[in-house]
Amino acid sequence: MDEISRRDAVQLLAGIPLLAAGLPARSITRAVEAARTAQAAGPAFVPAFFTAHEYQTVRVLVDYIIPKDGRSGSATDAAVPEFMDFIVNDQKAMQIPMRGGLAWLDTESRERFAQSFLTAGDAQRRQLLDDVAWPAKARPALSQGVAFFNDFRDLTASGFFSSKMGVEDLQYLGNVFVHEWQGCPPEALKKLGVSYQ
Repeated sequence: MDEISRRDAVQLLAGIPLLAAGLPARSITRAVEAARTAQAAGPAFVPAFFTAHEYQTVRVLVDYIIPKDGRSGSATDAAVPEFMDFIVNDQKAMQIPMRGGLAWLDTESRERFAQSFLTAGDAQRRQLLDDVAWPAKARPALSQGVAFFNDFRDLTASGFFSSKMGVEDLQYLGNVFVHEWQGCPPEALKKLGVSYQ
């Protein structure tokens, strides 16, 4: 195993679903770097894997999964679509499920609302996503959508929490010098039901 810094390790922790899926840590690290480069390129970014329509759908979908809130920006603000484009382009086994899942999403939206997911309204998108976001509640007929959405959600979270914004959102303090260790705060000890004695 290659030596990695603690910062790299924290970034890779967010990629655990990807590591569990058999993706090498090196691929995840390269995807993080590619997303940073793409983010710096701004609107000039051209996806290597996604078509223009797929890429716009991905940008909308990731922000439903991780929207902007009071603590941090959205998944698109963290360059998650760019991260995903790199990962899926790099990992051939993910390409058919990703492309098929996005096509399923559009087909399901057209059948329900007579328009693609991208052009559907917010309430319609939420209705469709609610039907696949909870596997235990989903109808068996939606099993393909459930499988796609679970994988897509994992990839979104991996991209977000391996970004600089995601690490800041976690409020990770591992790289901050502590002048004097005071021990675990008493309220945390109480919550855990432990003490130093």
